[in-house]
Amino acid sequence: EHNTEQIYNEIAYPLVEGVTEGFNGTIFAYGQTGSGKSFTMQGIVDPSTQKGIIPRAFEHIFESVQCAENAKFLVRASYLEIYNEDIRDLLGADTKQKLE
Repeated sequence: EHNTEQIYNEIAYPLVEGVTEGFNGTIFAYGQTGSGKSFTMQGIVDPSTQKGIIPRAFEHIFESVQCAENAKFLVRASYLEIYNEDIRDLLGADTKQKLE
């Protein structure tokens, strides 16, 4: 019964705060096909309460980077799908290509 805004605030926000302080962070979405993992991670633009965890995390990270003084940042992100023991990079140029 939660929307993605509530899920982000309760679960992902503290993790992303840690990332802005220099720690690594992982959000692992696991579940049966059709259970809403992709929707929770990606969401939709309108209404804004249904924007996914990934766009919210990117906004959070880049706002923190913009506000920081006397600091350098390296931001790296991956969005992987593991299905039937095949791994695909969903941010890569070819999302159908399997990784080793």
